[in-house]
Amino acid sequence: MSKAAAKKSISGSATKRRYKIWMMFIVLFMGWAGYTLFGQMQQQKATFEKLTTIESGIEATRAEAEALKRDVERLNDPEYISQLATKEQGMVKEGEQQIFSE
Repeated sequence: MSKAAAKKSISGSATKRRYKIWMMFIVLFMGWAGYTLFGQMQQQKATFEKLTTIESGIEATRAEAEALKRDVERLNDPEYISQLATKEQGMVKEGEQQIFSE
């Protein structure tokens, strides 16, 4: 073989080796990127579920707070207090007689 042919042969095998190393690097990088992406997607899904749960809890708490505010406002009404005393406490006004039903 001549020097040019030997040099070309050595150069060709070095190029193939560099190409294989480069492809191995790319495959490893893509594997790492896919693994990281999958993990982040799982974490995002779990965080979104927690957010949804917390938001529904906040809405329920707001609704309960509004109901309690209405009850507090109604406690300032003498007619409502009279109804509560009659129905829930079993109290009667003067001159009235309580009727028990079974």
